Amino acid sequence: MNKVYASAAEALAGVVRDGQTIAVGGFGLCGIPEALIAALRDSGAKQLTCISNNAGVDGFGLGQLLATRQIKKMISSYVGENKEFERQYLAGELELEFTPQGTLAEKLRAGGSGIPAFFTKTGVGTIVAEGKEIREFDGQNYVMERSLTADVALVKAWKADKSGNLIFRRTARNFNPMCAMAGKVTIAEVEQIVETGELDPDEIHLAGIFVKRLVLNANPEKRIEQRTVRAAS
Repeated sequence: MNKVYASAAEALAGVVRDGQTIAVGGFGLCGIPEALIAALRDSGAKQLTCISNNAGVDGFGLGQLLATRQIKKMISSYVGENKEFERQYLAGELELEFTPQGTLAEKLRAGGSGIPAFFTKTGVGTIVAEGKEIREFDGQNYVMERSLTADVALVKAWKADKSGNLIFRRTARNFNPMCAMAGKVTIAEVEQIVETGELDPDEIHLAGIFVKRLVLNANPEKRIEQRTVRAAS
């Protein structure tokens, strides 16, 4: 089975459609599948529910899909630094399911592992727990959280072999493995693709069984939201 596609647009072809739930890897602008997000924008798919730690920034990352009004709902843990997100949310044009960061990661991991729900202390006694089951264990209250799965997952990795085995690089790993596991169809954007068998099995972070399609983006822009440097001495 050939998992390698010539472009991000071809990798999305026949997979994305209106009304889907899309899980997108990344933390801020670190480790986001830049080319796949741009191709998703260009696909014109709308009424999307996006699961992502954040919503990008104005004009980049998922911020591009907000600008084109393709997202109807965000499931996120951080939504700052995006004025268009703020405008749409405050105007009632965008739904938001605000989720604590660790809970969001576990919801994706559980979904990818076939676990329908779990209990956590995070959010007990706050608006996060409203409408959810609370259960006592060993004298402590816990809130039940439902796991998350997605129709499509778009992730970013550093290196892959042609079977879809992935290696992530440092902090760019972040939410990508969990998103990949939670997707019914996972498409990975990578900077290097090697032949199957060339990767050291001990260095593989995500098995190719989770990845259906691959696309090469050898020179991503890799923006960061804020750069702080020390003055030259």
